[in-house]
Amino acid sequence: MIRIVTVEREYGSGGGIIAKKLADRLQWKLWDQLLTTEIARLSHCHQSQVELREERVDPLYYRLFKSILRGSFEGSLNLHRLKLLDADTILRLSKHVIEEAAAEGDCVIVGRGSQHFLRDREDTLRVFLYASTEAKVNRLRAEGMSQQEAEEAVRTIDTERAAFIERYFNLQWPTRSTYHAMLNTDFGEEAVISSILNMKDALEVPNSVPRP
Repeated sequence: MIRIVTVEREYGSGGGIIAKKLADRLQWKLWDQLLTTEIARLSHCHQSQVELREERVDPLYYRLFKSILRGSFEGSLNLHRLKLLDADTILRLSKHVIEEAAAEGDCVIVGRGSQHFLRDREDTLRVFLYASTEAKVNRLRAEGMSQQEAEEAVRTIDTERAAFIERYFNLQWPTRSTYHAMLNTDFGEEAVISSILNMKDALEVPNSVPRP
């Protein structure tokens, strides 16, 4: 029985909207912004700070600053007080929240490494959503970005996500074997949602579809 769907996505592909509509259709819990909110709560930080660092590797200057700061605490009784909202911390908290959400089940989880944290679960359907550059830019422009802003966001954010996956999971992004399916959202939200639901049904029939 499939009780979890993870949705990995290229930026601008509409993955967040599709995940929400899928969760609504299934009447399942959506872990997208809620996941960010929970990480912010656990880290005692503002949600905007978490959003700036999710699915990203810390920049070089921040890593250097962190090393220097941690070094200054070496041998100090105050070492336990050093709390940094860095990529390592966010990854650790993400794993914790995602695994708790999976244990509860009946949920759609968007990105944040969920496809890797839950890869060995038999009750999880993992999909990757992508789109043409033109479609991604047009979607972002419709949301209010300029042409230049949209093109830059599509280029840089996916590069950051690829660096995140390589850094923490030692894989190229996307690695096809991670997913049950990779779907092109250029065909429309409804077509993608229907495909995911059909795959969910197929995976729930014993021996109908081989596991990746």
